[in-house]
Amino acid sequence: MFTDSVVITVASGKGGAGSSAFHREKFIIEGGPSGGDGGKGGSVYFYVDPNADSLSKYRGKHHHKAKNGEPGGNRNMHGKSGEDLVLIVPVGTQVLDAESGELLLDLTEPNSKVLFLEGGKGGLGNVHFKSSTNQKPTYAQPGLPGIEKKVKLELKLIADVGLVGFPNVGKSTLISVVSAAKPEIANYEFTTLKPNLGVVDIDDYNSYVIADIPGIIEGASEGRGLGLEFLKHIERTRVCLFCLDIARELSLFEQFSILKKELENYSEKISKNNYAIAITRIDALDDESAKAEIDRFFKEMKLKPTEEVDGISFYENETENPRFIIPISSTAHQNIQKIKFALFRILKG
Repeated sequence: MFTDSVVITVASGKGGAGSSAFHREKFIIEGGPSGGDGGKGGSVYFYVDPNADSLSKYRGKHHHKAKNGEPGGNRNMHGKSGEDLVLIVPVGTQVLDAESGELLLDLTEPNSKVLFLEGGKGGLGNVHFKSSTNQKPTYAQPGLPGIEKKVKLELKLIADVGLVGFPNVGKSTLISVVSAAKPEIANYEFTTLKPNLGVVDIDDYNSYVIADIPGIIEGASEGRGLGLEFLKHIERTRVCLFCLDIARELSLFEQFSILKKELENYSEKISKNNYAIAITRIDALDDESAKAEIDRFFKEMKLKPTEEVDGISFYENETENPRFIIPISSTAHQNIQKIKFALFRILKG
């Protein structure tokens, strides 16, 4: 099961107690203090694994603790340090304080190991407290306690382009033809139940990452449908690609208006991103009907096409939103190369 949010309690280990011991050996009378120091408690780290794709491993276990340090021994023997706890998370995981919501860590660097909670320091043994006035100290320090914290782990996928659209408008099909991703595709609403990432290769040296999230419905920003749960996955994207289904009951302009409003309600930051528009499934209508719907959309958007190919209008703008409007058919591979390179130009700009 895909899991992108969990609440767990993590704790570093307690430091081991210092030892209060005295040197005892045959033929040595009144041996001095020889208590060793306690070992340091284990620390808590997060390791950012580029091969991990969800937080599901933390669903069944909510308490995670590093090992305690061992106490010091006789003859100045130091206690063994506690074993560190390394929590493996996907790239894009945020660590938040479960109570205040404060962002503590934003783990976006693959293969990085980040210290979160330091282990408790081991206590000093009584050998450290010998002085000219106290030749037989019996005092040794206890180890310092570890730190416990309740945190929320939240995964926000890192992608360059995020696909936004109603359920069953062809987003999964589009990502399957522009990348090697193999999302589940079927002819019913909410086929996509988890985000999908795909890498779009432009040439041997250039590529970008595209994310398909479950479909958004009106009211998603208020918790309806699956949209609110997954809208966070396009917060980090640089470009939002609105996928509007030409064969849907709602007009293209109605679809766009509702989706744009849901994004604005959810996040002002997302609403200011660059965005473009793909008019999907144009093969579902005959050429004349498709042309009429597209022309009507341009008129309602108050935009003039910048080019026309085989009677189909296109639009591209280097500086203003929408950056482009491109009619496509993923199943017929119509204009797929055109949209791949148009998205790349925005990302490179």
